[in-house]
Amino acid sequence: MENINEMYELAKKAYAEFGIDTDAVIEKLKNIPISIQCWQGDDVKGFESKGPLTGGIQTTGNYPGAARNIEELQADFDKAASLIPGKKKICLHAIYLDNKGETVPRDQIKPEHYDVWIKWAKEKGYGVNLDPTCFSHPLSEDGFTLSHHDEKIRKFWIDHVIATRKIAEYIGKEMGQVCASNYWIPDGFKDIPVDRKGYRERLEDSLDQIFSVPVDPKYNIASLEGKVFGIGAESCTIGSNDFYLGYCAKKGQYLTLDAGHFHPTEVISDKISTALQFTPGLLLHVSRPVRWDSDHVVIFDDELKAIAQEIIRSNELDRILIGLDFFDASINRVAAWTIGARNLQKALLYALLEPTELLKKYEVEMDYTSRLALLETLKSYPFTAVWQKYCLECGVPTGYSWMSEIKEYEKQVLSKR
Repeated sequence: MENINEMYELAKKAYAEFGIDTDAVIEKLKNIPISIQCWQGDDVKGFESKGPLTGGIQTTGNYPGAARNIEELQADFDKAASLIPGKKKICLHAIYLDNKGETVPRDQIKPEHYDVWIKWAKEKGYGVNLDPTCFSHPLSEDGFTLSHHDEKIRKFWIDHVIATRKIAEYIGKEMGQVCASNYWIPDGFKDIPVDRKGYRERLEDSLDQIFSVPVDPKYNIASLEGKVFGIGAESCTIGSNDFYLGYCAKKGQYLTLDAGHFHPTEVISDKISTALQFTPGLLLHVSRPVRWDSDHVVIFDDELKAIAQEIIRSNELDRILIGLDFFDASINRVAAWTIGARNLQKALLYALLEPTELLKKYEVEMDYTSRLALLETLKSYPFTAVWQKYCLECGVPTGYSWMSEIKEYEKQVLSKR
């Protein structure tokens, strides 16, 4: 601890040369909430039924220890949260309900089915987000939900999303903070369709019906997530990014940008400033695609840093909801949560330590030489000393020491499942 404090004092002086108050940066980072996806802990199975994972989603690997019920998932999340600094929220899908041993149709879910999560989150100091689940269901097996040509099936999914919308508002009121909801549907065609327009008109109508049900934006914000393609929907995705960007800009809804939902040469860091200009706000799904939307664990790479820099440089933290979205069953699931969330926190810290106003000044003056020189110089500044201090103040392990806790938890808990 003494060495960490000594290193931090040196780093503090170094950053002060550029007008950066590292103490203030640490305090700011402590209060940026990060939404952490519950589905990393159980491979997106949920607790509704034992049916297969469908909708163009796959988890690969069979590492032992996946959570089998709410209690195990909560315990695993608690272990990860104890190793992750900063303010945390858990993001639930509707299929993570407490159905009390009964079959609950998705269009009939109620707030009482999520009280167990609210009680636990209050005790632990977490926030809660809730998404509708429009996949892994008999009525989504043909690949269509909110754009379905069968009006009874489409009505079922509209009612499911409306029910989730009202539950999310209830959660927000109970927690005293906004509960964000991300809307993603798997609708699309494996081969080239004829009537794209008809499906997209039905999707627009479904969304209009959903948003006609009022909720208090103080307690629930909905965001729409597009995608290039999914498995089994390679030729046409009804809810594309173009569709949702247009809908959100026209009708005043939040837009979700998922790092894995674009062409391999595209990055969401370049889209943030544009989408903020024309929509009320953004929800970011921070993931790591490898050649496609493979949802690998987030690493501290250039795109993660660029995403964090765009968030901080925009000075629009009140309009950007930040969440993780990956699921890897090939490694220890609790470690995956910890690695990904800590890396996102590192990236935000890295961005906060940047003398943005000075860099903007160079840019306006067209002094691109100084801009490049400073950006490159900052890469070797003592950022890690500030990170260690931040972890210390948040009461979580520094460096690599947290891994020993993961190994012990695996030995004592996960291996016995």
